[in-house]
Amino acid sequence: MSAIVPTASQSLTTQGRLGRALLHMALLAGAVLMIAPFVVMVVVSLIPQQAFLARDFSPAQYSLRNFVETFRVVPFGRYYFNSTVVSISVTVGQILISSLAAFAFARLRFRGRDTLFLLYLATLMIPFPVTLIPNFLIIRQLGWYDSYPALIVPGFFSVFSTFLLRQYYRGLPMELDEAARMDGASSLRIWWQIILPLSGPVLAALSIFVFQAAWNDFLWPLVVTTSADMRTIPVGLNSFVGQYSTAWGLLMAGSVIALLPVLLIYLLAQRWFVEGITLSGIGGR
Repeated sequence: MSAIVPTASQSLTTQGRLGRALLHMALLAGAVLMIAPFVVMVVVSLIPQQAFLARDFSPAQYSLRNFVETFRVVPFGRYYFNSTVVSISVTVGQILISSLAAFAFARLRFRGRDTLFLLYLATLMIPFPVTLIPNFLIIRQLGWYDSYPALIVPGFFSVFSTFLLRQYYRGLPMELDEAARMDGASSLRIWWQIILPLSGPVLAALSIFVFQAAWNDFLWPLVVTTSADMRTIPVGLNSFVGQYSTAWGLLMAGSVIALLPVLLIYLLAQRWFVEGITLSGIGGR
């Protein structure tokens, strides 16, 4: 009789396997939904406009002509160069400034520090469209309109980056600072030689966030630039969208090319990205 009736452990094992199978199916369905748009983007980028309009997706239509035409129809190489310069500059500048601000809020003691940080943090509640016109007027008064400073300098300052780094810095032992000060180290030296070397994972994760945001930014470059020589990739891709028609093949080819740097950076820094998100989430106290 005991050989026929399943034991409680066997029942739990069966339920566990069923639960894992359902979880894997749900994850697989989610993965398909996430990957499907990218597959469509790549397929459309490989077929001519006529084949796309005729819904002819046969392998005989596939070619790299759209990728070549993307650089011939518009100065896409210039767009790529502008996006690279702006994204790298914004990433370096924002990481540097946010790291210094986070060090002051997390490691230094001065009167009104917490109140000042709360007021600084409260600016996250202000929507970007509210500050768009004032920022544009400042850029115009400085004579930066349609220039690299207009695209780069406003991106140096980020409340979110400061908050993320502050949470991580608060998790580092204060004894490190005290020991360094006993040896005569200044606050700037402590930040440079102690705090930054211990912050590799969170800095890598934040750098990916900042680079991706700067690379994909559309509204601000659209507002502060007017010439084709200063356009970035998101604004340049809009050149393929006309009033009555859209060059879908060229648009998708440009999108594939624009996706490559962000994808490459994420793949190279994936381990640091996950570790940085984990540590910054539990670092505060």
